[in-house]
Amino acid sequence: MRTSRSSRSTRTAVLAAATVAATVAALTPLSAAASAAAPALAAVPAASAAGGPYRNLPNGTKQAKTLVIGVDGTRYDKLLTADAPHLKALMAGGMTATGNLYANPLAPTLSGPGWSTIATGVWPDKHQVKDNAFTGARFDLYPDFATRLENADPGNSTLVIGSWNPIAGNVFNGRADLRLQESENDTTTAADAADYLAHGNPDTTFLHFDQVDEAGHNHGGASADYLAALHSADTLVGQVLQAVRSRPTYGSEDWLIIVTTDHGHTDAGGHGGNSANERQTFLIADGTGYAPGSRRYDVRPADIAPTVLKHEGAAIDPAWKLDGRPIDEITPDDFDALRPGLSARADESGIPAGVKGWTHTPPAGWSIDNSRMPSGGVTEWRGWTFATDEFWTASQLGQSRETNVRARNVFAVADSDEWDDKAHGAGQFDSTLVSPAYPVSGRSRGVLSFATDYKIDGPQTGDLYVVFDNGAPQLVKSYRADLNTVENLPVTVPAGAATARFQFRYTGTNSAFWTVDQVTFTTS
Repeated sequence: MRTSRSSRSTRTAVLAAATVAATVAALTPLSAAASAAAPALAAVPAASAAGGPYRNLPNGTKQAKTLVIGVDGTRYDKLLTADAPHLKALMAGGMTATGNLYANPLAPTLSGPGWSTIATGVWPDKHQVKDNAFTGARFDLYPDFATRLENADPGNSTLVIGSWNPIAGNVFNGRADLRLQESENDTTTAADAADYLAHGNPDTTFLHFDQVDEAGHNHGGASADYLAALHSADTLVGQVLQAVRSRPTYGSEDWLIIVTTDHGHTDAGGHGGNSANERQTFLIADGTGYAPGSRRYDVRPADIAPTVLKHEGAAIDPAWKLDGRPIDEITPDDFDALRPGLSARADESGIPAGVKGWTHTPPAGWSIDNSRMPSGGVTEWRGWTFATDEFWTASQLGQSRETNVRARNVFAVADSDEWDDKAHGAGQFDSTLVSPAYPVSGRSRGVLSFATDYKIDGPQTGDLYVVFDNGAPQLVKSYRADLNTVENLPVTVPAGAATARFQFRYTGTNSAFWTVDQVTFTTS
């Protein structure tokens, strides 16, 4: 489905005004790379820590400050080619993460689901925003991060400004101190944000720009107009960042700046489908602890909310069941180390030739038992494979592979459907992924944790076993129904056992798939 927003109208005059206003401003972002080249700026008075509210925004008290900037409908590949010095300076001064969104049946690549994921820290199967009408949204269970900050400490000063009115009206619909709907006028959005950041004292600000998405709808993601809108939005971002830098208290504050988007665009324009250009997303983080110019593949949009909460000192309750994690708590797993050695396609014809994203070579300690696998079949998917989302989902769109949102970077996948697309020997797909031997001496129990997406579309089984020392496999859990979650499975350790290995055995006859990622085993 490729649906444009019905609530948006063509805004040629507004976009032109935004471009003119943006062009005349001489502005700089926060990063050191941009600061070195910045012109001298006039000091702008800001509210003192002891001051009162500014334009109905309560005065903040935190040294930690957070600014999240959303640039709607921005393709990362076009950002790299655009004239966008402020965003690129943030990238040079901090961390950039890239990845892909979900698609149907989890949710279409629309703004409602996208911004709701960013605001709440959970994927659409939890917050239940499936379109731009927000019908059935479960913000009561999964509120936005401004609401969680206010619940944790009502003294927080939280500001939300959105060019697309549903940002402040629907997505952040809880307890934020001040929410402004700017009716798709990015120039006003930037001016208001800069004013509050320079003269007021918000602790956490969420800011949304809309003109890039509008240019995508009106002219296409491959158009010159799209690049021009990116340049205009970049200059407005610079205006906002310069307001932050102008604060007299800026030098003593701990600022975290995050820039992100909700979805991409097709070349012709539009989004909502499952193409790579529509699912493309990115996150830029500039602040303490983010190495200049660093690049990651394991950070997702759902990580923004918990990252903001942690930076602002709000304790994250496991009972919230957030899908995201604070970025500084995300660590690479064994599978992620395989990325540099991944291969380009072998038998797959639909995957672009330059995309490297699969291997059968397991990381140290892991193994794959293909002794029951028939010969032949599609090479990439013969037995368990280690793959990336951009490679695996491109093998065939629209078959639910885009729902594998809880995996990060490189993951393990068994896919009987794709393997069966080429002639093979008699028999079904039957492969077992075997974990390293985890030490369990002197322990009585453990918990096996892993992210998984188990999808059925025909005859298929998934069975998880544990093997203590060299004993017989013991069933931990059988999978016979669709499941997309993070598992935390209790395991009893028998007396005298020294090691435990886990076996993920998948069988299927032209069915669907099983993905496994972020496997950990902790004992007590």
